[in-house]
Amino acid sequence: MINFEQQDFQKTVFSSEQLAQYLASARHDLDIARDSDVPDVVFKFSYDVLLKIGIYLIAKAGYKVRATAGHHFKILEKLSQILEDENISVLGNKMRQERNIGLYSGGFSVSQKDSREYLDFVGSVFARAAD
Repeated sequence: MINFEQQDFQKTVFSSEQLAQYLASARHDLDIARDSDVPDVVFKFSYDVLLKIGIYLIAKAGYKVRATAGHHFKILEKLSQILEDENISVLGNKMRQERNIGLYSGGFSVSQKDSREYLDFVGSVFARAAD
């Protein structure tokens, strides 16, 4: 059983409509990433898909992540636990760190090859989560 720490997560009841909206939002971002030829766009939307899938699966488990420092890390950690795949935590946190460098330090630009690899990975996570 996965432990949802009270300082990071709040027990919440979600309707099936809310869950469907979370999944649809992730699918929408995945479509944007797949349709783009701009590596930075592919990367940004791929990262957002990963977070949104995490939020969706956490909500399915009956919890909402608290918006506190480090909540992206917690989302990726729980996503990895729920899908029982350590690669999600490893690659997701690599994406999170690269996103942070680009956002806060202005020093990250993703290559076409790397952006497509991230997209492929995130697409496979989405497929597993949407089942």
